[in-house]
Formats: sequence, structure tokens, C-alpha cells
Amino acid sequence: MLLVIDCGNTNTVFAVYEDGREEPIGSWRTSTNADRTADEYAVWLTQLMALDALNTRGIESVIIATVVPATLFNLKTLCRKHFGIDPMVIGERPTELGIEVRIDRPEEVGADRVVNAVSAHKLYGGPLIIVDFGTATTFDVVEDDGGYAGGIICPGINLSLDALYMAAAQLPRVAIRPPERMPGDNDPVRVIGKNTRAAMHSGIFWGYVAMIEGLVARIRTEYGRPMKVVGTGGLAALFADWTSVIEIVDDDLTLAGLRMIHDKNREQMGAA
Repeated sequence: MLLVIDCGNTNTVFAVYEDGREEPIGSWRTSTNADRTADEYAVWLTQLMALDALNTRGIESVIIATVVPATLFNLKTLCRKHFGIDPMVIGERPTELGIEVRIDRPEEVGADRVVNAVSAHKLYGGPLIIVDFGTATTFDVVEDDGGYAGGIICPGINLSLDALYMAAAQLPRVAIRPPERMPGDNDPVRVIGKNTRAAMHSGIFWGYVAMIEGLVARIRTEYGRPMKVVGTGGLAALFADWTSVIEIVDDDLTLAGLRMIHDKNREQMGAA
């Protein structure tokens, strides 16, 4: 079995794949914490795998992508101490991604964004735009041949909500949610709020819809060709229901990309 670890700014996802299967046979999520030790990871993961009738002794290889460098030592220690495996890490040589990163400083691009590019291109072709709703909301451009051409980084939705709440004394904390149809109201896309909470819900929700649509339109204009749009991340499905620009939703894009990169490198090592 292959263990895939996707460590983001907010959450870390562990998933297990069996050889020959494209879907994980188990996946588990925990909050990202740079102070969590390898032993704590091991206890947590072992128990969750056991609940799904999986045994950690079946893990034969591991691949890691992290955008939080401080977590890497403990994740590597988990693999080496508890699984007896030296993990493959995105961004560390000699990992072969299979795509060209065409930006000014390739070493600065987040591991998750490159992995998403690999996965989305293999699954959906190109050119395309990947909109990832994470701690930050990112827009990534993938070319015809799979090359990563750059993108856009915006504040994430929850970050924006927290900033609004903390910076404005009279504004309450609200959660992101789709518009609600009022009794007797036949217009489900009303944007004018009649109270403070409704105004905040409308601003954050329709503001992000407008941002998505506006940035996708500008990227397409600059690129000069039709481009598919793939949404991923926790809120992708929510926004895809309210805007036509998100054509495909794939919540497992990063996990699938890590599996693909692992398989590619394993094949090359076998050929060598």
C-alpha cells in the first residue's frame, strides 16, 4: 500500500492507496500542527486505519507534499521510525514531477499547486485553470502540454471572514453559506442584505463569486484561448453550484496527483 500525505496550512490529509486502484481505500484528516510529534501521528493514524480494517504494516511506500516546512521533520520521522520507509518528498531531489514549472522562481511555488497541475492535466487535459479553495484561494494555469505557467494567490474565504470580524468592532462573526431564499421570495440570487448579517453573508459569498468569475475571465483573456476550469478544496462544490465558470469539481485532486507522481517515479526507478 501507498501512504499519501498532503500537509496544508490548515489541514493535513493522510490517504492509503492499493496498487492498481485510482481511488483511496481510506483517508483521514487532522488539523495541521507543527508541534505534533511523529509518535502522536502514529497513534492517531494507526487507530483510524484499524477502524477501517487496515494495518500500517501493509504500507510499503510514502509520498509527502507540504506547504508548512516546520511539519516535515516529524512527518519524515513518522515514516522512518514507525513504517521503516524513507519517504518521497515533493520538492526534494530526485523526485520527477513530469511537468515543467515555467515561472521566475520555480522553487517558490507551493508543492500542492504543482501536484494539482500534474493531476488536473492528466485527468482533464489542458489548457486549464485550477481554482483551489484552501487557506488561500489560488488560481493556477496549466498549459496544453501540462506545463505550470503561474497563477494568482488570494486571501482564503475564512481568512477574509476572520479579518472582517476582528477588524470591525460592530460586525459579528458569520459563516460562509449559500444564499437563502426568503419566504415568498422567488429570487434566489438576491444580493441586497436587509440586516448586518445578511449584508455580510451577501458580501462574502457574492464577492467571492464575482472574484472567481472576474479572475477566470481575465486569465482566459490574457491566455487567449478557451480554458477548462477545475475547482478543488473544501468549498469548491459550494461555489460550483452558483457559478457556471467552474466546470469540474474534484476534491481529491492533490491526493490523486501525489499518487501519480509516486507511480511515475517508481516506474522510472524500476526501469533504471
